[in-house]
Amino acid sequence: MSYCVAPSAHSIKSAQQLPYLMQKKVIIIGAGPGGLTSGMMLAHRGYDVTILEKAATIGGRNAPIQAGDYTFDTGPTFLHQKFTLDEVFGETGRKPEDYMDFVKLDPMTTLTWGDVSMETSFNPETMARNIEAAFPGESANYERFMDDHAEKLRTIFPCLLNSYHKIKSYFKPHMLKALPYVATRKSVMDVLSEYFTDERLKLAFTFQAKYLGMSPWNCPALFSILSYIEYAHGIYHVQGGLSNISAGMAKVFEEESGKLQLNTEVQEIQYTGKEASSVTLANGETLSCDKLIVNADYAHARSTIFGKKNESKESLLKKKYSCSTFMLYLGLDKIYQDEPHHHVLFAKDYHQNLRDIQDEKIVSDDMSIYIRNSSVTDPTVAPPGHSQIYVLVPTINTRNGESWEETQQAYRDKILDRIIENTGMKDLKEHIVEERCITPKGWEDGNIFIGATFNLAHTMDQMLYLRPQNKLKGFENIYLVGGGTHPGSGLPTIYESARISANLICESYGKDRQRIDYATDVLSAGV
Repeated sequence: MSYCVAPSAHSIKSAQQLPYLMQKKVIIIGAGPGGLTSGMMLAHRGYDVTILEKAATIGGRNAPIQAGDYTFDTGPTFLHQKFTLDEVFGETGRKPEDYMDFVKLDPMTTLTWGDVSMETSFNPETMARNIEAAFPGESANYERFMDDHAEKLRTIFPCLLNSYHKIKSYFKPHMLKALPYVATRKSVMDVLSEYFTDERLKLAFTFQAKYLGMSPWNCPALFSILSYIEYAHGIYHVQGGLSNISAGMAKVFEEESGKLQLNTEVQEIQYTGKEASSVTLANGETLSCDKLIVNADYAHARSTIFGKKNESKESLLKKKYSCSTFMLYLGLDKIYQDEPHHHVLFAKDYHQNLRDIQDEKIVSDDMSIYIRNSSVTDPTVAPPGHSQIYVLVPTINTRNGESWEETQQAYRDKILDRIIENTGMKDLKEHIVEERCITPKGWEDGNIFIGATFNLAHTMDQMLYLRPQNKLKGFENIYLVGGGTHPGSGLPTIYESARISANLICESYGKDRQRIDYATDVLSAGV
């Protein structure tokens, strides 16, 4: 499927500014969040851009799942660091609000440890009050954490905005300033232990490490900024689902005369020297390119579509990978109005649960469970009087060959039993009318290397220059976007990876780009 619309005023202006770029052909493999972001930016700047997507729909892990009359997000379920999305839309002269409907959530998430629960909020007074009610004496520690991390984020944030394909990037002033935060052996949990005494409350500021598919006991200390970003700036739901962000980006891309081809599988990259000169499609067609952007699971793509320059699976398995997830998508014939939009049920022994996951061998029966009950906010994702429930359980990837075909049903039942025990959804099983499931093996079958849902692990030896670079090392004109390159996984950082790679392409043609920057004012204001 291929389609394109007439040039908009935006795209005509871009062509007039950079007429010679209309002849420069950019092919993007994959219509995930990263591919769509770089696509809409480069199309706006006047390049001839084609996005090739293997699936029948856009979005990758940010695509919608339709189960009967119920619509689910495949992966991400809320947006934090919204100012980054505002910036990448701003790069095309637009606002995301013109393409989707945002709801800022407050309360944000209910966290439950056994018989203790706490609602989180971006409102500092509310958050302090909730902490004090659940964990007496800790609210002052929360205020100290927030004050310190406002400065930590301002210091670290510039390091996330630049490419590290050249070693000299490490010697820029902002990088040297951030060095004390980056060059440390401390973990996120070590940092939180400097602020909080109650182990459960520490988890309220460390579970965000799961966005990276990592344990806070192993996740580098700099990522303590994740909980600060969430608690300082809030999180957003998008009506209809987070997949509508990708839909909005695709619309911008089409308005800029970008060409989007669905059901189009790339079989192999072809080369002239160190340059990718074309791609061969599964149907035998060949498309030429001047620049190539790869927006696919890094290790899967690197071992399959790079042709004579593929990297072996054995070599890729030497790298460290994130955990996987066991997913349930449940369509219900009732709405649990008294249940929160987001709910996290922590494992009874959270540390052991994460050790099991990190070791990649044991599937924990004592699991942590994330539940999204978005129908209490969003009436568009289910029929009237109905709702949909999204359930995510972090678990081991498939490195050691867990046979999910044999255990899927039993594990599903354990998850539902735990939800029933620890929430008000006591009759949940009786109201399921549609159901879908993705196991770690299902993720792997969907072209995610060893089912590692959050891509390469974010360890110190796989970050910045040591992570697969935005301008892929060893190739003259291949660029990466997505969670497998710098800055890493998570929607805002994926958008940033796409902007970095788009700007590197412009620089290669002697056109340095001045970034759209809303973050400086947002982070300086601390609101």
